[in-house]
Amino acid sequence: MKEKLNPELMRGSLDLMVLSILTSGAKYGYSLQQTLRESTDGLVDLKAGTMYPLLHRLEDDKLIRHKWDDSTGRRRKWYELTAKGRRRVELQAKQWLAYADCIRRIVATVVDPKPA
Repeated sequence: MKEKLNPELMRGSLDLMVLSILTSGAKYGYSLQQTLRESTDGLVDLKAGTMYPLLHRLEDDKLIRHKWDDSTGRRRKWYELTAKGRRRVELQAKQWLAYADCIRRIVATVVDPKPA
Protein backbone atom coordinates (compact mmCIF):
# COMPACT_ATOMS: atom_id res chain seq x y z
CA MET A 1 0.00 0.00 0.00
CA LYS A 2 1.30 3.44 -0.92
CA GLU A 3 1.85 6.00 1.77
CA LYS A 4 -0.54 8.96 1.57
CA LEU A 5 0.94 12.36 0.87
CA ASN A 6 1.54 14.70 3.77
CA PRO A 7 -1.50 17.00 4.05
CA GLU A 8 0.82 19.99 4.49
CA LEU A 9 2.31 19.31 1.04
CA MET A 10 -1.15 19.17 -0.53
CA ARG A 11 -2.63 22.19 1.25
CA GLY A 12 -1.57 24.73 -1.35
CA SER A 13 -2.30 22.44 -4.30
CA LEU A 14 -5.85 21.21 -3.77
CA ASP A 15 -7.49 24.11 -5.61
CA LEU A 16 -5.16 23.59 -8.54
CA MET A 17 -5.85 19.84 -8.61
CA VAL A 18 -9.63 20.29 -8.60
CA LEU A 19 -9.58 23.12 -11.14
CA SER A 20 -7.27 21.05 -13.36
CA ILE A 21 -9.68 18.12 -13.32
CA LEU A 22 -12.52 20.44 -14.33
CA THR A 23 -10.61 21.58 -17.45
CA SER A 24 -11.78 18.35 -19.10
CA GLY A 25 -15.44 19.14 -18.43
CA ALA A 26 -18.14 19.32 -15.77
CA LYS A 27 -18.17 16.79 -12.93
CA TYR A 28 -20.25 16.24 -9.84
CA GLY A 29 -18.64 16.06 -6.40
CA TYR A 30 -18.20 12.32 -6.08
CA SER A 31 -16.83 12.01 -9.62
CA LEU A 32 -14.29 14.72 -8.78
CA GLN A 33 -13.20 12.73 -5.72
CA GLN A 34 -12.92 9.56 -7.82
CA THR A 35 -10.96 11.23 -10.62
CA LEU A 36 -8.58 12.82 -8.14
CA ARG A 37 -8.01 9.49 -6.37
CA GLU A 38 -7.52 7.57 -9.65
CA SER A 39 -5.27 10.14 -11.30
CA THR A 40 -2.98 10.21 -8.26
CA ASP A 41 -2.90 6.41 -7.85
CA GLY A 42 -4.68 6.80 -4.52
CA LEU A 43 -2.15 9.22 -3.01
CA VAL A 44 -4.75 11.99 -2.84
CA ASP A 45 -8.05 10.77 -1.41
CA LEU A 46 -10.18 13.74 -0.37
CA LYS A 47 -13.07 13.07 1.93
CA ALA A 48 -16.40 14.82 1.41
CA GLY A 49 -15.69 17.00 4.45
CA THR A 50 -12.73 18.48 2.58
CA MET A 51 -14.06 18.37 -1.00
CA TYR A 52 -17.39 20.14 -0.57
CA PRO A 53 -16.13 23.14 1.43
CA LEU A 54 -13.37 23.50 -1.19
CA LEU A 55 -15.97 23.45 -3.99
CA HIS A 56 -18.11 26.02 -2.17
CA ARG A 57 -15.10 28.30 -1.71
CA LEU A 58 -14.13 27.99 -5.39
CA GLU A 59 -17.71 28.83 -6.29
CA ASP A 60 -17.73 31.83 -3.93
CA ASP A 61 -14.54 33.00 -5.66
CA LYS A 62 -16.34 32.69 -9.04
CA LEU A 63 -13.80 30.14 -10.31
CA ILE A 64 -16.45 27.45 -10.79
CA ARG A 65 -20.24 27.39 -11.08
CA HIS A 66 -22.76 24.63 -10.62
CA LYS A 67 -25.88 23.41 -12.32
CA TRP A 68 -28.34 20.79 -11.21
CA ASP A 69 -28.97 17.83 -13.49
CA ASP A 70 -30.90 14.59 -13.07
CA SER A 71 -30.19 12.97 -16.45
CA THR A 72 -28.11 10.25 -14.75
CA GLY A 73 -31.22 9.11 -12.88
CA ARG A 74 -30.22 11.01 -9.78
CA ARG A 75 -30.29 14.74 -9.12
CA ARG A 76 -26.67 15.90 -8.91
CA LYS A 77 -24.87 19.20 -8.63
CA TRP A 78 -22.41 19.45 -11.53
CA TYR A 79 -19.45 21.82 -11.30
CA GLU A 80 -17.72 23.48 -14.23
CA LEU A 81 -15.02 26.09 -14.70
CA THR A 82 -15.88 29.71 -15.32
CA ALA A 83 -13.75 31.86 -17.65
CA LYS A 84 -12.09 33.28 -14.53
CA GLY A 85 -11.45 29.74 -13.29
CA ARG A 86 -9.87 28.71 -16.60
CA ARG A 87 -7.53 31.73 -16.50
CA ARG A 88 -6.65 30.96 -12.88
CA VAL A 89 -5.88 27.28 -13.47
CA GLU A 90 -3.68 28.09 -16.47
CA LEU A 91 -1.69 30.66 -14.47
CA GLN A 92 -1.43 28.47 -11.36
CA ALA A 93 -0.37 25.44 -13.40
CA LYS A 94 2.52 27.40 -14.95
CA GLN A 95 3.53 28.78 -11.56
CA TRP A 96 3.29 25.38 -9.89
CA LEU A 97 5.41 23.69 -12.56
CA ALA A 98 8.10 26.36 -12.18
CA TYR A 99 7.99 25.97 -8.39
CA ALA A 100 8.10 22.17 -8.58
CA ASP A 101 11.12 22.39 -10.87
CA CYS A 102 12.90 24.57 -8.29
CA ILE A 103 12.10 22.12 -5.50
CA ARG A 104 13.14 19.16 -7.68
CA ARG A 105 16.56 20.72 -8.35
CA ILE A 106 17.13 21.35 -4.65
CA VAL A 107 15.95 18.00 -3.28
CA ALA A 108 17.46 15.90 -6.07
CA THR A 109 20.81 16.04 -4.31
CA VAL A 110 19.22 14.42 -1.24
CA VAL A 111 17.50 11.61 -3.14
CA ASP A 112 20.17 11.03 -5.80
CA PRO A 113 23.45 12.48 -4.50
CA LYS A 114 26.29 12.90 -6.98
CA PRO A 115 29.61 11.29 -6.02
CA ALA A 116 32.19 13.77 -4.69
